[in-house]
Amino acid sequence: MSLSSDAAKDTANRARSDAPDLPQRLPQHVAVIMDGNGRWATERGLPRVAGHQAGVQTVREIVRASLDAGVPVLTLYAFSQENWKRPKDEVGVLMDLLDHFIVRELDDLERQGVRLRTIGRTEALPPRTLEKIRDAEKRTSTNAKLTLVIALNYGARTEILDAVRQLMRRAAADPGSAERALDEAVFSEHLYTKGLPDPDLLIRTSGEMRLSNFLLWQMSYTEIYITRKYWPDFTREDYFEALREYATRERRFGDVSA
Repeated sequence: MSLSSDAAKDTANRARSDAPDLPQRLPQHVAVIMDGNGRWATERGLPRVAGHQAGVQTVREIVRASLDAGVPVLTLYAFSQENWKRPKDEVGVLMDLLDHFIVRELDDLERQGVRLRTIGRTEALPPRTLEKIRDAEKRTSTNAKLTLVIALNYGARTEILDAVRQLMRRAAADPGSAERALDEAVFSEHLYTKGLPDPDLLIRTSGEMRLSNFLLWQMSYTEIYITRKYWPDFTREDYFEALREYATRERRFGDVSA
């Protein structure tokens, strides 16, 4: 349902009034490990699925915060290859939540200029889920205000191996091609994230201090921000605080200070 002209103006005015006070130097790509849903629920005496449901609300809030801040790319680690080890009922709930998120949010994503993209071995997802994802990717493919990347059935080691396999097939078809033209830029073009900048900032919630097999190649020089808050408790102001912290970092990429 489209907004009326008056409603659209009201929405724009609210967005301006909520605009964050942020520094000029912002990350071009923010990656997030959304951790702590299950623990959030357990500490409240709730089933784990309640934590995942609450986490979806945070996803909505952080997508809108990225739009307000002007961050061009936001990548969310939603479902890893290792997550298939979880109880079958919990995996089913996660897939249902993904389905519902796409159905409920697609119109808003289109209206706000958000392009949806997925990375990972998505072909292994349930057919109904994959169909919704492909439709959403197609419908939002020309949007340019924010690229929302959702990592699904994703594993960084698998991504790297898949890139190597592509290069091996290319070399088999054209012996010597890999040696003639293989550098970091060429290798990156064979990753799931082809065409995207490497993350400037990684946010991980729940206080854990590990990468969890997430974007290992791409995050060689990513700045890392850890918060002890669980993902359902992570607010837009927490997100803006991470962006402010990023702006204070001196990124030397192996060089020395000026």
